[in-house]
Amino acid sequence: MIVVTGAAGFIGSCLVKHLNDLGHTKNIVVVDDFYKTKKDPNLAEKDIREWIHRDVFMDWFEQYHSQIEFVFHLGARTDTTEQSTAIFDELNLNYSKDIWRICTENKIPLVYASSAATYGLGELGYKDSHSVVEKLKPLNPYGVSKNDFDIWALEQKTMPPNWAGLKFFNVYGPNEYHKGRMASVIFHTARQIKSTGGMKLFRSHKKAYKNGEQKRDFVYVKDVVSVCEFFYKKFQKKSKVENGLYNLGTGTARTFYDLAKNTFLSMDKEPNISFIDTPKDIRKTYQYFTEADMTKLKKAGYKKKFYSLEKGIEDYVKNYLIGERIW
Repeated sequence: MIVVTGAAGFIGSCLVKHLNDLGHTKNIVVVDDFYKTKKDPNLAEKDIREWIHRDVFMDWFEQYHSQIEFVFHLGARTDTTEQSTAIFDELNLNYSKDIWRICTENKIPLVYASSAATYGLGELGYKDSHSVVEKLKPLNPYGVSKNDFDIWALEQKTMPPNWAGLKFFNVYGPNEYHKGRMASVIFHTARQIKSTGGMKLFRSHKKAYKNGEQKRDFVYVKDVVSVCEFFYKKFQKKSKVENGLYNLGTGTARTFYDLAKNTFLSMDKEPNISFIDTPKDIRKTYQYFTEADMTKLKKAGYKKKFYSLEKGIEDYVKNYLIGERIW
């Protein structure tokens, strides 16, 4: 069996769909907080063997570990505005340590979700070198929790036979309807266009950046699950792939203006973009530039071309957002 935690969420549900498409239709175990039923539609059309609530998963895992061949640990508290370190310690740090322990004891390969939020303002760049991890300065408790686990994992003398922590950059795509404020800017742009005919982007509060020219590394979720597939296949074949942290972006930063413009064009509308002040509660921790150094993943053997921002937005908007379809 293959375990996917966070399976009812955005990336997790897309991964379940991708695994189904690869022929895994009778061996997927999904783990999530299934009391929050608003996310369950993401899994409604998927082929799933067993549903496990996250609160009882560890006991289940201890009991059935011999039947597990692989774990994708994507579950986490991802709200970057949440300030409670206790919540992040429980759900992002300690929960991940327990999964690591069971995978280690039972020789089960593990891929887990880290985050580009660990890089903070990018003072040390965006290179996934293990030598800089302890020096990074995340901007919020979410980023701190992800970096704390990365640090802990790298310190361990015992570990799963194969493991990778994937530092997701700005992921967008289908199945993020439930994320509210944390959904991608593409999602919010499409919603604003439908309701108002225009889109309001955050105004720049730094002289080095013009309004709308803040840049991020936007990566389409279909590329994210493709990279997950890459590690699954490599680890199953026991190929020589270095254990550790890997960036998962496109390697190319693009502006928010480009993002909004292409969303309009994908909806067959002329761009109508204006600017508002960045909310004060996120202004000090707002990233103006991120760009993944993808050298390490390419060196590991990943050769598939990533979606361009234009192609990713076109697929997302036309095939999912306009009809509010789940992937």
